[in-house]
Amino acid sequence: MAAISPQQQMLHLAWRAGFGATLPEINEWSDKRRKVIVNQILIGKKNYTPSDVNVMSEADLPDYQKLKGMSAEEKKIVQKLNTQGIKDLNISWMKAMVDTEHPLREKMSLFWHGHFACRTQNVLYNQQLLSVIRENCLGNFGDLLAAVSKSPAMLQFLNNQQNRKQHPNENFAREVMELFTLGRGNYTESDIKEAARAFTGWGFDEAGTFKFRERLHDDGAKTILGKTGLYNGDDVLRILLDQRQCSKFITTKIFRFFVDDNPDEEKINYLADKFYHSGYDLKALMREIFMADWFYDPKYVGNRIKSPVELLVGMRRAVPMHFEDEGTMLVFQRILGQVLFYPPNVAGWPGGRSWIDSSSLMFRLRVPQIVFYSQAMNIQAKEIMPEMGDGSNYKMTLQINDFLKRQYARKVNATIDWAPFLKGYEKVPREELATTIAASLLLKSGNTSKQLLEKYADASNRDAYIKTVTIDVMSTPEYQLC
Repeated sequence: MAAISPQQQMLHLAWRAGFGATLPEINEWSDKRRKVIVNQILIGKKNYTPSDVNVMSEADLPDYQKLKGMSAEEKKIVQKLNTQGIKDLNISWMKAMVDTEHPLREKMSLFWHGHFACRTQNVLYNQQLLSVIRENCLGNFGDLLAAVSKSPAMLQFLNNQQNRKQHPNENFAREVMELFTLGRGNYTESDIKEAARAFTGWGFDEAGTFKFRERLHDDGAKTILGKTGLYNGDDVLRILLDQRQCSKFITTKIFRFFVDDNPDEEKINYLADKFYHSGYDLKALMREIFMADWFYDPKYVGNRIKSPVELLVGMRRAVPMHFEDEGTMLVFQRILGQVLFYPPNVAGWPGGRSWIDSSSLMFRLRVPQIVFYSQAMNIQAKEIMPEMGDGSNYKMTLQINDFLKRQYARKVNATIDWAPFLKGYEKVPREELATTIAASLLLKSGNTSKQLLEKYADASNRDAYIKTVTIDVMSTPEYQLC
């Protein structure tokens, strides 16, 4: 298979390390050494920090801590505010992905959001967990693991608030091993029982601050993965990180998300070894992947199906747009099968081919027309199912379903700012426009021929031609791949 061009290599990197790039960006990158581009991707724009993107201010949030003394009516009002708060948080994070100067940080955060799958009806806890992930996503995995494990969202979701020495609750200990660090089959039931004892006493107060409740902690000796001691929760996390299997498990998940669904054993072992010896330095691992010649092998290019969020964010980064109602993003997410803060189960979104079925593929191909031509959606999406909890979680699920049903019938009103996109092609000769647009938006052209694009394009003037060719390219099956 022929090697891909420098431009296609950079487009591949832009999609895997972010949400695509514009033609001028790709052209600029193509003239620079790979090391320079990768370093720029890893650190973002100069002096960029995650706090530059204000996802949501705590001052905007209702006070959930007073629920105990409230009447049923007051609780209902607060829960309604809470449901709206999670919708707002979703929209704000989507906006942060679209506007960010550090796409890799948001892409890594999206990856960890699925890895540390969690569902809570408390918007403040959701916000805290997202902040922890965004701040640590490219730092040290041990720090990220500890911060997530101590977040009220995760402690509540996995029932560790109820974990006490008289009655150990194994949920948290099990998921920490199975889903967060080692993977199934790399620990015993005894390890889970003993680890659960070590995590007794881990909880949080009414303000959502982590608390170690000593009187609820089992301070006896525990044997975990062959080691014995008077362990607490922090000790368990250290023991897990000491296992080379932890490095291999995390490296494999990162490889699946950023490179290929079918992990290459030799490459995984090499990367995992370096990751382990770096002390779990995530930035160093990503640098190793993006710098590797094999990462740009044609077999890895354009072979991943974009997640719904990647598809939507990528389209908005390519052509700036403003929606009359940003809640439209929630509707798109729901129809396409990925609602942020609503993972389908504790293992997160499976990804890969699971993103596509006959109905979602047809809708995916229509998304550009719906957005750019302000069409109605005219589709009935699948219900959000309450697999991840009951009680108030289930009520919130019903409220969101109801909200989405009302939205489906509405027309999508978007104001499209074509000017920056058009400017990117101003130096391209007219006869090369269709080919250049396709090459800047697609990693594999497939059946997208110039003749076909010409046939459906509006050739009345140059701007109309660029716009219609762009929409047609974005409506192809090949645009679903990155």
